[in-house]
Amino acid sequence: MGKVYLIGAGPGDEELITLKAVRKLSECTAVMYDRLAGPGILKYVNEDCEIYYCGKEPGCHYKNQDEINNMLVELAKKGHVVGRIKGGDPYVFGRGGEEALALLKENIEFEVIPGITSPISALNYAGIPVTHRKVARSFHIFTGKTAEKLDINWEAAAKIGGTLIFLMGFRNLEVICSKLKENGMDENTPCAVVMRGTTSKQKKVVGKIKDIKEKAEEAGLTSPCIIVIGDVIKFNEQLDWYEKKPLFGKNVCITRSKAQSREMREKLLDLGAQVTEIHSIEIKYTSENIKEYLDKLLEYDYIIFTSVNGVNSFFERLLTENYDIRNIKGKFAAIGPATERAIKSKGIIPEIVAEKFVAESLHDKMKGFIKKGDKVFIPRSKNARPYLAEALREEGCIVDECYTYETVAGSLTDKNCFNDVDTVIFTSPTTVRNMIELVGLSAIKEKQVISIGPITGKELKKHDIDYEMSEEYTTDGVIKQLLEGK
Repeated sequence: MGKVYLIGAGPGDEELITLKAVRKLSECTAVMYDRLAGPGILKYVNEDCEIYYCGKEPGCHYKNQDEINNMLVELAKKGHVVGRIKGGDPYVFGRGGEEALALLKENIEFEVIPGITSPISALNYAGIPVTHRKVARSFHIFTGKTAEKLDINWEAAAKIGGTLIFLMGFRNLEVICSKLKENGMDENTPCAVVMRGTTSKQKKVVGKIKDIKEKAEEAGLTSPCIIVIGDVIKFNEQLDWYEKKPLFGKNVCITRSKAQSREMREKLLDLGAQVTEIHSIEIKYTSENIKEYLDKLLEYDYIIFTSVNGVNSFFERLLTENYDIRNIKGKFAAIGPATERAIKSKGIIPEIVAEKFVAESLHDKMKGFIKKGDKVFIPRSKNARPYLAEALREEGCIVDECYTYETVAGSLTDKNCFNDVDTVIFTSPTTVRNMIELVGLSAIKEKQVISIGPITGKELKKHDIDYEMSEEYTTDGVIKQLLEGK
């Protein structure tokens, strides 16, 4: 018998998830998620984890609640460690209690991992505090989904004071406002609607209960939305920190491997963007190939690295083979600042560094160092261009190439995640080709496209994809281009 974790994934921002949720997701062998959980959450599961989409879209349920309950039981009985990923918190209008009772009935062990709930966090991101001294000393959360039928004490709600928050009630916005007015609430009471809070599609409309419906419709708001009523709304412009970020409203797709995405992802998130990661390439290490060159390492005059993966695969293999790097007497060279930093992290300062992330740049730089007969070792990707090795051989150097890793095509877990993307960043020709396979050429052409450099740009041009290119062929260069083009 397996075990089930009912996991609150937070309101949409991928970083609003608890450390415990991240740790337990890495242990799951099967996960079930719905649209409110956000696709970024799936990055925390293992590659061999089984992933099931449960739907739950307004008017279009891929699975009803009984089917979800049965599936949880079935997976647990098969011995799986199941993660049931739910938007917000499992017990705040998430029907987590029903799922827990279904598991209890079958004697299946479960745990609940609380999540940051949307009625507080989404309003926070909209500049609306749910409480404030001398303004609102309480807040009250209602489900608005069945406002016409639900037995809400509207008289009490209209007169209780504090902040009123309605979840899943956008379709019933007029009913909610009418009921409150009928029971004595002033029609000029501030009211706001926040759509898809904490995400790049966040949109806020502020008005009064007498006119909020018209304003929300005029702004084109759609579910999911949170309705908030009360005087705390008057702070929404002063405390609006999120929507003032430079990349707010942008959903940026990173197409790199999982290991390479972190730096760019975190910088984009800090600038207010929402990040969609589609790992169009995966790295397969083949560093065992270095073994046939171990005895020759001390003979090389230069060791050249063209990527961070090349650095990591090389030094990890030396550690595995218990090789003392003090035996290496040659000079180290690197393409680009990221590769330079990776070499420095191993306690070695490269003497030759190409500022631009292209082989031509490093070749130009090395012309001032190399001489005929120099021995050069290049541990690199099997998929990389042979330009550098060929150019050095033409200069009279003796070059050994070793394929220490290769890039293979990635996979797409959530095929809908690309729909909300505004900008796609390509960092190699391989990411271009693989993304065309994963999401389709026409879908990419609808987006803003940024290339990290001319080699990638050449591949984009081959497929007739319009693109912008960063002046500096680095993560910071791409982000600068993104900021300038906003």
